[in-house]
Amino acid sequence: MSADFDGKVALVTGGGSGIGRAASLAFAAGGAVVAVVDRHRPTATETLAAITAAGGRGCAIVADISDEAQVEGMVAECLSRFGKLDCAFNNAGIGGAEVQSGGRKLGEIEKPAWDKIIAINLTGVWLCLKSEVAAMQGAGGAIVNTASIAGLVGLAGSGPYSASKHGVIGLTKAAAIEYAGAGIRVNAICPGYVVTPLTRETLERTGDRVRARLPINRLAEADEIAELAIWLCSAKASYVTGAAYTIDGGYVAGF
Repeated sequence: MSADFDGKVALVTGGGSGIGRAASLAFAAGGAVVAVVDRHRPTATETLAAITAAGGRGCAIVADISDEAQVEGMVAECLSRFGKLDCAFNNAGIGGAEVQSGGRKLGEIEKPAWDKIIAINLTGVWLCLKSEVAAMQGAGGAIVNTASIAGLVGLAGSGPYSASKHGVIGLTKAAAIEYAGAGIRVNAICPGYVVTPLTRETLERTGDRVRARLPINRLAEADEIAELAIWLCSAKASYVTGAAYTIDGGYVAGF
């Protein structure tokens, strides 16, 4: 996709790998200055290095999006460095594998695992939205949140994750209504199964079954998902807000 982001400033959470890295590179290729946010400095720095090697500009910011002070700090740093915020892609998240809850039924999951997933996947998106819409007041902007097909249908063995992603879609719709008058568009993307570090454990456990359900008969690549987020942030999507776009190779169509 060719999207013109010349003169724009974009912020990407979870920008150190997977979909976030692909989106960071795509924003930069379109001319944006990119604030690459990740909780791991080495991965954020690697993404920034790839951007600068291609002739782009940006910065690497370390932040845990479940921490309000760190979220406020990441947006403040972006504004301090670049003077504004035009686009935000709230992509950071975790899966059940990271809290040892993947594949477990709800009655088998311990509260700390539930709390961690909700804190990052849902509360973290809310905290990002709070700071981002404040930064965009008066100038407008575009925000995209990463939900999931697990936010559209129930997936056995992924209860906390599914709950968090259903919440992201509801939060997206509410924010879109509340801030449309300020010229801020808010949308969500709902990826299916993508080849990223986050999905490695799930695909090892369920990969054959997943592929059998996919009409397109393959998993998505990270850059394919990033393209949708980039389009939603672009002027080409100027009339799109409050939407949750499915990008899953036809997986949900079979439900």
